[in-house]
Amino acid sequence: MADFRIEKDTLGEVKVPADKYWGAQTQRSKDNFKIGIEKMPMEVIYAFAKVKRSAAVVNNRLGKLSHNKMEAITEACDEVLNHKFDRHFPLAVWQTGSGTQSNMNVNEVVAKRANELLAEKGIQDIQVHPNDDVNMSQSSNDTFPTAMHIAAYTAADQKLLPALKELISTVKSKEEAFKSIVKIGRTHLQDATPLTLGQEISGWRAMLEKNERMLLDAKQYLLDLAIGGTAVGTGINAETSFGPEMANEISRLTGYTFRSSDNKFQALTSHNEIVHFHGTLKGLAADLMKVANDVRWLSSGPRSGIGELSIPANEPGSSIMPGKVNPTQSEALTMVVCQVFGNDASIGFAASQGNFELNVFKPVIIYNLLQSISILGDGMASFNEKCMMGLEANKEVINGHVERSLMLVTALNPYIGYEKAAEIAKLAFRENTTLKAAALKTGYITEEQYENWVVPKKMV
Repeated sequence: MADFRIEKDTLGEVKVPADKYWGAQTQRSKDNFKIGIEKMPMEVIYAFAKVKRSAAVVNNRLGKLSHNKMEAITEACDEVLNHKFDRHFPLAVWQTGSGTQSNMNVNEVVAKRANELLAEKGIQDIQVHPNDDVNMSQSSNDTFPTAMHIAAYTAADQKLLPALKELISTVKSKEEAFKSIVKIGRTHLQDATPLTLGQEISGWRAMLEKNERMLLDAKQYLLDLAIGGTAVGTGINAETSFGPEMANEISRLTGYTFRSSDNKFQALTSHNEIVHFHGTLKGLAADLMKVANDVRWLSSGPRSGIGELSIPANEPGSSIMPGKVNPTQSEALTMVVCQVFGNDASIGFAASQGNFELNVFKPVIIYNLLQSISILGDGMASFNEKCMMGLEANKEVINGHVERSLMLVTALNPYIGYEKAAEIAKLAFRENTTLKAAALKTGYITEEQYENWVVPKKMV
């Protein structure tokens, strides 16, 4: 048997591998865009399958698509959603900026499989066409942004937010466990007044909870769908009810409350919803950078650093230094953050390039958004399981830092004033003595006064 078959499109004949379900337009894209290794994310393909399935149902309901074709298309889409055809979606991210070729890739695979299903039922006189039937009432210009929002909302809901919630839960447990441990605070990387370790960690918890609230709010804008706008936003070749009915059918299929965008002209040429949502991802990433850095600074040492926290020893830290334990989970998470920052810049620039009725940077926008969601979700899950859950407090080290800190002198301000308190701190530092010894040496306070006024537990 030949290892290829001949497919036709409006430009002519194309050789397609015999074992592949795609058609001529997919093959042309595969041949014309041999750029990089980044492929269209499968999350987008599955979102497309939901769009095509819903469109078949709605078009049948509107009397535009026969029952036999509708059944064949929906069954083919279900098979795509069940991962039966993953290897038949080979296209690069770096393709046409509207995502037309990925739209046609889905149309062609679904059409070919639908025709097989019809043949298996003995229906030979009906043929499903990728454009006329699978793409009925649609354009790549409205299906691709629709698939973008479905894919992004689903990934955020199923991967990102659950990982964030688990991390918050662990941080809460550490906040409670360490609530009574008094430690020295630090500002400007220098000693500051005391607080409890639980209070310090409560800051991590509060910022993550705030990020969760912002993400939940921002993802609501992803529920607006461009479908029904077709080519330029006017809805040409589609019924006026197609967009709202599609939103209802996609909502029924996914369980999410998607809605038809109020203005399809905006929906095709602007991606401000994604810019806004990714901005909240950047905010989350910024806070994760802070938490991961705090953990690795506080666990630095163990003998020549701060050493107030102990992190799990997950793997040997060095190929030459035996016994070394490195903060590898912090390092991985902070690298994820750097990538998310870069993705945000790419998305922001790409989204600014909506010319007239269409933005043609859609594939790179959704690729970067889905990557940010994926690596943030994985990064938080890994950091939580392999680092945060095993975090322990080194009480002896913490107590030692508190006892040696000169910033406890702040407690004397209300009694002897800022200038005299500063004199005591400088004397203690200059003579390498304790704060108490320096205070008594100046004669400004008695030992009894010092013991009553400088009490770290009262300062938190």
